[in-house]
Amino acid sequence: MAQAVNVNFKLDADVKKGMEQACYDMGLSMSAAFTIFAKTVCRERRIPFEISADPFYSDANMRYLERKMEAYKAGKLATKNNGLIED
Repeated sequence: MAQAVNVNFKLDADVKKGMEQACYDMGLSMSAAFTIFAKTVCRERRIPFEISADPFYSDANMRYLERKMEAYKAGKLATKNNGLIED
């Protein structure tokens, strides 16, 4: 085995606690889980799960929402009753 090194990083306390429990339930230590992750990244040259951004926070959508809010504040926002919300 190659020489082992320490890697330090910060996690939110709740995330750490949840990961410790999940690893325990799978019979793994957090160190073993991170080692599996790191080896998979090295072997596959990719993050081994899908990562995506929430499109709600995209620049285009934020600009759209800002324009709508400006129209609303100016009293120029056209609205319609679609019957989904009861009075």
